Amino acid sequence: MLLRRAVLSYRILALGDAALTIEFGDAIDRRLLAEVAAADQALLQAVASGQLPGIVETVPTFRSLTVIYDPLRCTRAGIEPAIHVALRVPFAVAPRRPRVWQLPVCYGDAIAACGPDLDELAAACGLSAAELVRLHAGGCYEVYMLGFLPGFPFMGDLPPRLARGRRSEPRTRVAAGSVATAGTLTAIYPWESPGGWHLIGVCPLPLFSPCWPQAALLQAGDQVRLRPIDAGEFASLQAAAPAMRAAAQPPAAFLCAAAG
Repeated sequence: MLLRRAVLSYRILALGDAALTIEFGDAIDRRLLAEVAAADQALLQAVASGQLPGIVETVPTFRSLTVIYDPLRCTRAGIEPAIHVALRVPFAVAPRRPRVWQLPVCYGDAIAACGPDLDELAAACGLSAAELVRLHAGGCYEVYMLGFLPGFPFMGDLPPRLARGRRSEPRTRVAAGSVATAGTLTAIYPWESPGGWHLIGVCPLPLFSPCWPQAALLQAGDQVRLRPIDAGEFASLQAAAPAMRAAAQPPAAFLCAAAG
């Protein structure tokens, strides 16, 4: 076990009559992500030890931690002092090795329909399509959080040369599995939905299934590597996707290293 220092700087804001939000900053970076994760662990330890009764759930984001509580068992005035204590006292944490995934992606240079924005984004970055694919697939991305849709992973950071703002005109329909970029982040759409990110490829694997013990394939803290695939492998994996989604366990063949 290691002793983790207390969380340093934050403010607590009301969020309705059954929740509060603890804010740690206003940016997206690994330091803030570490602060949020540390605060989450500290509060979960306080809940487990009985110091924070009535807490229902904690919800981490890029820069904040929402604490949902049962208003029939506690109030904000009652739990806020205990939250301050939990966040200011150093606490023990077990070292953890993150899970590492290698996910297949069919980029738009292999099948144009998989990456309708690939050429336009490459031109905006001053790159060829092949160079963009090489840079994007060459990174190891950390899952910062899940949000927007069930199982939607916000991952960072993109290579600086690929960082571009969202599309000026969002699409009303983005296909499930679409691999996209916006700002310094990349993501994979687990469901069909509207979206304003740049679409550069498709991952044929399911990212969410109610049949799995943990419905979302990816979790915050996971690391993700991307492997370009050709049209033939894409078609094969796409055909196998319904069986993967219906299986009792997620597709372990794409897990390079388990959490430890």
